[in-house]
Amino acid sequence: MNINSYVFLFIGSAFGLILRIFIENNFKIKIGFSLNNTSLVNLLASLLLGVLLAFNQTNKDFFLLFYIGFLGCFSTFSSFIYQLFYLLQTRQFVRLFLHYFEVIILSILFFYLGYYLVKIFQV
Repeated sequence: MNINSYVFLFIGSAFGLILRIFIENNFKIKIGFSLNNTSLVNLLASLLLGVLLAFNQTNKDFFLLFYIGFLGCFSTFSSFIYQLFYLLQTRQFVRLFLHYFEVIILSILFFYLGYYLVKIFQV
């Protein structure tokens, strides 16, 4: 990798991290059940990933900036695993199932939503 690749990766990572921290500290959404901020971040990341993949961008710098840098730091898989572990450890099995459902199933649905919205409006 050349220096430009590192710059794109660094810039994308920085913006992804800043946006994740902003959302985690400033938003709370209730949609029948309380959606925690980590789940909200993961759903938004899935939606953005679907949108970006639908545009079928093959530029290496774009890939480093958005896919690896921005989305890699924006989404929070390790936080998701920690929350599942905590819920399992504290024997909150219903919340464990609901949290797993909201992150995995809803993330897949949001990915498809982003992907197909772009495909529908792309002529």
